[in-house]
Amino acid sequence: MAQPSVILATASYDHTIRFWEAKSGRCYRTIQYPDSQVNRLEITPDKRFLAAAGNSHIRLFDVNSNSPQPVISYDSHTSNVMAVGFHCDGNWMYSGSEDGTVRIWDLRTATCQREYESRAAVNTVVLHPNQKELISGDQNGNIRVWDLAANSCSCELVPEVDTAIRSLTVMWDGSMVVAANNRGTCYVWRLLKGTQTITSFEPLHKLQAHDGYILKCLLSPEFCDPNRYLATASSDHTVKIWNVDGFKLEKTLIGHQRWVWDCVFSVDGAYLITASSDTTARLWTMSTGEAIRVYQGHHKATVCCALHDGAESAPS
Repeated sequence: MAQPSVILATASYDHTIRFWEAKSGRCYRTIQYPDSQVNRLEITPDKRFLAAAGNSHIRLFDVNSNSPQPVISYDSHTSNVMAVGFHCDGNWMYSGSEDGTVRIWDLRTATCQREYESRAAVNTVVLHPNQKELISGDQNGNIRVWDLAANSCSCELVPEVDTAIRSLTVMWDGSMVVAANNRGTCYVWRLLKGTQTITSFEPLHKLQAHDGYILKCLLSPEFCDPNRYLATASSDHTVKIWNVDGFKLEKTLIGHQRWVWDCVFSVDGAYLITASSDTTARLWTMSTGEAIRVYQGHHKATVCCALHDGAESAPS
């Protein structure tokens, strides 16, 4: 099977994962996922594998095969896995779960190398671009920075007590972090590097982005510069695009009929893919804010999407 230059995948409560031709909207592969719902999808930096986070495992599928079976399974979480991602060279994977832990895995051996206790259900985990710190957000409203070199929690923040952190995102250059919560609020911090390697948070902005839940927040990628945007996907059926310079609302993407669960930028920030409870995923062009493609095929809520349209090689 020739590897497509653009890999787009979605997962749904219908217990399937679908691969799509991004331009035509044609679904060219469906993987049955009977064991659980899929909470999160992520593609490895080398474009070879797709990770699917479920309950209570992570499964890795070969992107370039038609095999319905996972290549490998990661099994030591004890509840829903809500976050998954990869080190830039693809050597290890990180995850966060409703079992209250953040874990680091050896990708090849599927062994859990480290485990960090958040003491509340973990909803979101991101890797700092320095590749040395994980930042997690949990159901009790805690944000924690896990210093991988020191192997400990180096920082703890609670922007709003007892308000669940749903999503975290870090600017590609490590200059900013945004946390979105269940009350439609985004908290924005400037990330400062002290004399130590420890990252410290300086409050920058509080954005009341939506009336409903924010289910995903995402900062635009490097090749979108000098324009820098924040996308917020919400239970109010919309995605809002904010200019990071002053956090002015640039566009509201309207078209989904129900909750928008997930979104992902193209590598140049010119397009956005969204996944919604209305069963569809959509491709939006950022220049006009219009949906130019609808991906139809799932029978229940489409809750996550993954896109890799960049170079195969891992970043240096």
